[in-house]
Amino acid sequence: MTVLDAVGVSTIDWDNDRIRLRFDHDPGGPVRLVEIADARQDAAATSDTGDSDGSSKPVTQPLVEVLSPAWGRSNNSYRYDETALGAALRFRSSDTGSRGEVLWLEIVQAHPDSGLVATTVFEAVRGVAAVRTTTTITVEADSDPLPVWAVTSLATGALVSAAPNDVDLWHADTAWSAENRWTKRPLRSPGLVRTDGSARGETSRNRLSVASLSTWSSGIANPAGAAQNRSTGETLAWQIEHNGAWTFELGESPHWGAGGVPLSDRLRSDVPFGPPRGDHSEDGAYVAVLGPTDTLHQWSVVLDGTNPFTTVPVSFTVGPSFDDAFGNLAAGRRATRRPHPQDTALPVVFNDYMNTLEGDPTESKLLPLIDAAAGVGAEYFCIDAGWYDDTAGWWASVGDWMPSTLRFPSGLASVLDHIRTRGMVPGLWLEPEVVGVTSAAASSLPDSAFLQRGGVRVLEHERFLLDLRSPDARAHLDETVDRLVGELGVGFFKLDYNVTPGAGTDLDAPSVGAGLLDHNRALLAWLNGVLDRHPDLVLENCGSGAMRSDFGMLGTLQMQSTSDQQDPLLYPVIAVGALVHVLPEQAGNWSYPQPDMSDEMIVFTTCTGLAGRLYQAGVLSGMDQHRLDLVAAGVEAHRATRHAIARSTPRFPTGLPSYDDGWVTVAFDAPATGGAPAETLVIAWRQAWADPTAELALQHLGGADVTIEQVFPPAGIGADWQLTRSAGGLTIVSPDEAVAGARMYRLTSE
Repeated sequence: MTVLDAVGVSTIDWDNDRIRLRFDHDPGGPVRLVEIADARQDAAATSDTGDSDGSSKPVTQPLVEVLSPAWGRSNNSYRYDETALGAALRFRSSDTGSRGEVLWLEIVQAHPDSGLVATTVFEAVRGVAAVRTTTTITVEADSDPLPVWAVTSLATGALVSAAPNDVDLWHADTAWSAENRWTKRPLRSPGLVRTDGSARGETSRNRLSVASLSTWSSGIANPAGAAQNRSTGETLAWQIEHNGAWTFELGESPHWGAGGVPLSDRLRSDVPFGPPRGDHSEDGAYVAVLGPTDTLHQWSVVLDGTNPFTTVPVSFTVGPSFDDAFGNLAAGRRATRRPHPQDTALPVVFNDYMNTLEGDPTESKLLPLIDAAAGVGAEYFCIDAGWYDDTAGWWASVGDWMPSTLRFPSGLASVLDHIRTRGMVPGLWLEPEVVGVTSAAASSLPDSAFLQRGGVRVLEHERFLLDLRSPDARAHLDETVDRLVGELGVGFFKLDYNVTPGAGTDLDAPSVGAGLLDHNRALLAWLNGVLDRHPDLVLENCGSGAMRSDFGMLGTLQMQSTSDQQDPLLYPVIAVGALVHVLPEQAGNWSYPQPDMSDEMIVFTTCTGLAGRLYQAGVLSGMDQHRLDLVAAGVEAHRATRHAIARSTPRFPTGLPSYDDGWVTVAFDAPATGGAPAETLVIAWRQAWADPTAELALQHLGGADVTIEQVFPPAGIGADWQLTRSAGGLTIVSPDEAVAGARMYRLTSE
């Protein structure tokens, strides 16, 4: 719906019954996304332009920012706002429609002087409080070519413009085996703001910026973030749905000259004017979210009317709290990911790598491990790295994917048959995008099948990297997958990705970063093709642990390993932090009990696996019956809770965790559905040095009385922990012993 007000400002309102967007535009300015709100609330009662003190500020941030060297910015900076093209775009048309349950809004803007046309599309599943957006840019057919260095997927001042003094940026630094370190930073320095209420805490030419590089989309930081009003808790959250490079930023939007003396009065004045006398009370803020850019990722394109460019998808939402906002994004993931039969089964997968065989599988070691895994209730069994290697190491021989005859004297097929006879589906590790230097494929495939720079293949740690734009590369991988599925009956692949190619490829590409972006998109197309041919095949997304945990991949694949972290005491922080941007039913959190572990340590590592999708490992073949029974009880606890977790909103009762925390907790808020009642599943881990008491905030329970049931471990295992319902949620008291421990509970309303 479009409405024109008395001063010539047109408003576009659009919603899907759960989330409402409002846009403004006028003849003298670009379209602006000025409000993002809960569609169930009265529009007159909510406004993203209301400041914390009750005043209001205009949202000036354009809907689209386009950086071109031919037009530049209106203010020199490193930022992705105030681009000359973004400010000069003008509304051309809008349209709405639906495709089944998906509603869409299209807004077209144009810049006559350059010929630029920007078409922004918003999509939302009916009844789901999350919106996905992309922008496609091109130039009119009779325009000069236009080089582009950056274009936003999402740009808005909604929510953040209202109270820049109160806005915090949430983001998660990440690294191999140290993922998901969520933290927040204020947009403005609180000390400086309190000294002078009109002062800017950060220079308006700077910004708070987060970025990732190359093809590890979560190799530096997670592809998700949020801007939160610390006074109200209201949160704008977003996720970048791309398996490559990206950046986002939160910055100030100064209202230049507001309250000051006009330039016409100062120009050629007879007396010095003195210091500026501007009024900063109308300063705001903005959020910009982008895929690859020229400055950071060597990405650029030239628009010539024949090659439109579409940005990487970004989904966004708002919520009254951090947990609620990311819960809305989780609902969006569930509504838009590729459907798969395993989504209802959620099978327990045993993998032989982590703290078990460590990439050295052999027939003699696997057979007793398979029997033990079946005995504790595993439903899939994956043989990890090394199954194809006849040498002393498996790293450089990847790429041919032919079973080893030395490791499996009876043949790999016989081991996979044994997995099936024990009632499990067999799986294999695969790193499809790389070819080791000692493999036959390194010589048989043409150079055009590989990512290149300056006419040579990109080589990283004894591996070449395939270019999935290449028909030869895709044919090589199709033959591999179809052979392993068709001849060996493989039903699960752990898809790893341990090396990256840098900025990209300059072969048949307008820029290095553009070549990489096209490769990333070709990879997603190839994965979808695999599942089209083999719809029951389960694919795990592993990228050197969790270095590529983005919804670009997880919108297609079924499971995500959350880390390569091998210390059970460090893993809960990673496992809980992953639940912000990965669906819990996709978050493969490792449980790796050992024959020499105490009961409490087996419970500790098992609870990590229970906090999402149990990913079982451990030397089960060396365990006594008591320990095997405890592991089996953990698998049974997962079976009893996995469907509730798969419909839940993760909440963080003691806050997002850090490695300094003595307690780490998570609550899975699962609403009633069908015949299943509403319930909250709580998992708590305590380090040996921590205070024995923890207070858990569970505001979603309100003041209801609850029944508390211990789900894991079984009665009689470990010491008793005491739980008491408190006004804010729950009080947990563990024995005052210097022993690490963990427990899982179910809370139901009485």
